[in-house]
Amino acid sequence: MATPVALTIAGSDPSGGAGIQADLKTFHQFGVYGEAVVTLITVQNSLGVQRVEILNFELVFAQIRGVFSDISPSAVKTGALGSREVAEAIARVAEEVDFPLVVDPVITSKHGTKLGDVDAVLPLLRHTFLITPNLEEASALCNFAVDDLDSMRRAAQTLHGVGAQNVVVKGGHLRGEAIDLLYTSAQEFHEFASPRIETRHTHGTGCAFSAAITAELAKGTELVRAVRIAKNFVTEAIRSNPGLGRGSGPLNFFAR
Repeated sequence: MATPVALTIAGSDPSGGAGIQADLKTFHQFGVYGEAVVTLITVQNSLGVQRVEILNFELVFAQIRGVFSDISPSAVKTGALGSREVAEAIARVAEEVDFPLVVDPVITSKHGTKLGDVDAVLPLLRHTFLITPNLEEASALCNFAVDDLDSMRRAAQTLHGVGAQNVVVKGGHLRGEAIDLLYTSAQEFHEFASPRIETRHTHGTGCAFSAAITAELAKGTELVRAVRIAKNFVTEAIRSNPGLGRGSGPLNFFAR
């Protein structure tokens, strides 16, 4: 049986809670061989981001070419891209190779530091199998406030209408239950709810969620089931967090 392979194209978090480090830990926990292309380097920890250096898009493109010329992934996810040129480089590869592309449209870090913008996401939309914005990202991409279930549904349909095959709008910042809303290519809605967990240790939740979905897609799991598995994983990873760091610490990447 072939080993499933997943690729993350994202920024580096030296504290290990988010970015490619979180993605690779999640891939490994899901039994998937992980590859990583670095788009930007940050200086950060649980207290905040102190510096961001965006890599030249030609270097990013060379990394992607190197991966696909040898160990081609079964599924790919993106995180913080830093520039539109990087997104266009990924789009060039997506035009040549068939794989499910999961886009986590990271625009700012958890602490509010700019890691990209809407223009760094738009070139990917017509190649996107699944996009996973949170409420803030969905608002920026759709140009209207996304802050309740009704506007989440509207945002999901809007993003589907401009190219994304499937959309998950993450409702982690909703009042009450944390509800994620999936809108599929069959134009069906699915809700995934979990109790709200009171903790400051939520660094990397978006990365872990999209990486878990990508890992399941690499294994051939159907989308709705992949999202449900990822939701359960992240909920348990938050609940059982190791309590590391003096700020917003990481999840428990050993969660089952």
